[in-house]
Amino acid sequence: MARHGCAVTVVAGRALHASRETARASRWPVQRDARHGVAILRANGTRFRPRRFAGRVANYLTYFASATLASFRVGRPDVVVSLTDPPIIGLAALWTARRTGARFVFLCEDIFPEVASLLEDFHNPAVNRTLDRINRYLLREADAVVALGDRMRTRLVDEKGADPARVHVIHNWADCEAIVPGVKDNAFARAHGLVDKFVLMHSGNVGLSQNLDVLVDAADRLRSRDRLVMLIVGEGARREALEREAAGRGLTNIRFLPYQPKETLHESFAAADAFLVSLKPGIEGYIVPSKLYGILAAGRPYIAAVDPTCEAAVIARDYQCGLPAVPGDAGDLAATIAALCDDPDATRVMGANARRAALLFDRQVAVRAYDELFARLAGVSRAA
Repeated sequence: MARHGCAVTVVAGRALHASRETARASRWPVQRDARHGVAILRANGTRFRPRRFAGRVANYLTYFASATLASFRVGRPDVVVSLTDPPIIGLAALWTARRTGARFVFLCEDIFPEVASLLEDFHNPAVNRTLDRINRYLLREADAVVALGDRMRTRLVDEKGADPARVHVIHNWADCEAIVPGVKDNAFARAHGLVDKFVLMHSGNVGLSQNLDVLVDAADRLRSRDRLVMLIVGEGARREALEREAAGRGLTNIRFLPYQPKETLHESFAAADAFLVSLKPGIEGYIVPSKLYGILAAGRPYIAAVDPTCEAAVIARDYQCGLPAVPGDAGDLAATIAALCDDPDATRVMGANARRAALLFDRQVAVRAYDELFARLAGVSRAA
């Protein structure tokens, strides 16, 4: 947005990999920072371990308080945009918009309280009712709502009462200049002995929503295929349990690696022959798997182990760049993995289709859509 000529101020938390100096300065509720022409107000909250309900609530509330304080330093914006996590942060954004006379845009990256139900200790009916009321209130008060896909738009309109005239679909994206198809025989693949293997990769968060237990079950069914490797790259709440389960079954065809450095990410993506995009059944539309767009840009096919109405399944069908699998069904997933492994020609064709589809979801396409939406809300005319 800054490159489109917008003056942008972001209220955000502390950087995940903050320097020691930044960490020491975080005793102040709000810090100023700047990156690439974007002004940043760091709203500092507690950093308790989020696996416990009390710690997560404390983190949410202290961040909310700091973000509200930071909102008094944003000047007089034309448009205020809020994400949906933490789930109450939209209130601070709405109050800022009303106080400054700005338009309020609610960008729904996920939908609460349904997403909260994925968290094993987040089953408090009173909390969920409160989150639902807050979510509906923000949807009702927003001048515009952004959904990340058509299924999410349907959820917001049919289940949450959002005004369909105010809901705009803008997909997540990948930078097709930064992520390009690469050769499989690269330094990453050689270092991990993957050059001569068929690699099915999950890259990203290893959390509760991804339903990766089914991949361990599928790996067990495919253990006799020496050429097949299931590779989980990333971290998250379920990784340790999945590693224990795989080790307990004596599986050598499923491996785990940490997140890869950004500068070598293109090599790890290129080492994969296909990817897995999976979600728990019934959660489609409440969450949209954003990793899909990087997979498309890398020119690799994927297995969509998701409900048929999920964006990942729809794109796989529409652009012939992936295969469906029944979510939660290890037998169907194993059969689909084997089908990709046994048909390299079809796998290459789907990979080429994926790259062509990626260009329709390129970063510049999405940024232009946001720019046009914000300009229209602010009453600003853009040159053709």
